[in-house]
Amino acid sequence: MVGTMKRLHARYPFLEGAREAVATAEVDLGVVVERDGPVVDRATERVIASLEDGETGEPRREARVELLSYPVARVLVSLVGERILIRKYARAEAATAFDQFTDDFTTTTELKSVESADVDLETLLAEFDLTDDVRPVSSDASAAYRIDVGAYLPLAGDLWGEEWGLVNRAVVDGEVPVTEGELLTLVREAVRERVEDGLPFDVPEPIADALESEVEQVREVLADLDLTREIDTVVPDLFPPCMKALLDDIQKGEHLPHHSRFAITSFLTSIGMDTDEIVDLYRVNSSFGEEMTRYQTDHIRGDTSPTDYSPPSCATMQSYGDCVNKDDLCERIPHPMAYYEERIDDADEDDLEDWRESDAAAEGEGDGEVEGD
Repeated sequence: MVGTMKRLHARYPFLEGAREAVATAEVDLGVVVERDGPVVDRATERVIASLEDGETGEPRREARVELLSYPVARVLVSLVGERILIRKYARAEAATAFDQFTDDFTTTTELKSVESADVDLETLLAEFDLTDDVRPVSSDASAAYRIDVGAYLPLAGDLWGEEWGLVNRAVVDGEVPVTEGELLTLVREAVRERVEDGLPFDVPEPIADALESEVEQVREVLADLDLTREIDTVVPDLFPPCMKALLDDIQKGEHLPHHSRFAITSFLTSIGMDTDEIVDLYRVNSSFGEEMTRYQTDHIRGDTSPTDYSPPSCATMQSYGDCVNKDDLCERIPHPMAYYEERIDDADEDDLEDWRESDAAAEGEGDGEVEGD
């Protein structure tokens, strides 16, 4: 069994070759979950880390443990069955893979071992049937590749940012120009789709029984993060420092990078602001475009997309440089929503005046003054 499970498969468990290695080894998942503690522990870590950190945790040195933890993690996700967990788990596996294959592409030949755990771009394109759809470009310095529009659209459909829209691409003869970085992002989306495909699935009762305590651990983390809690209270003074800073930037009319716009917009939708209210916030920006801002906001909240997006975790905010002005609560909170919920729970009732209500009251007073004049 060990011989068929290579380091490459452990590093990229979503590959078809990894699945075949598990099948060839005739692995019985029922036996694994009952008797193989290290595999179950690593699988649980994969799932919990996807919620807390947006990645899948520290890989194990033993290829067998690392590889088998992937199908067991999918079983755990299926047993919990929460849609938000499925989305976050798939994104975390894709984010981890993205970090690994971008690192592989920059690794020199001299550093590679005899049994390489690295992949190259050609291998990944072939894995997702993209070989015939992607062509390198030598004459255009701004675009390293061109990809057929039919392959581009499904992969870019869930990406946020106007730069991914076909209207903003110089499509020629049914081909979309992309940089190397953009092509790798599209491959990451292909990974995410493969990981998410088929989740959740029915799990045999003996396997479900064996994983009962691990399922409960995952549910407890979900409960602690409280990502599914309905919030409809907008009190900027209680925002986490990162979101308060981004909101301040919006109100100053500053241009935000795409990841920052996504973070604050997804946060505002998650706490109950509707599209009109969010669009109004962005009007002060000199480059404001109502149609695009409205489209992006509706996309994030799930009105025009199959996914309603949650705000990024603290780890993701930090990786993008949006984690600023950390306070003591930030040190023990893994997610901006968890921060905001705790601040709301601890606040006095007098401190919970909704920002939207105070704005409406101010507008009413202003109208009264005009009428009195």
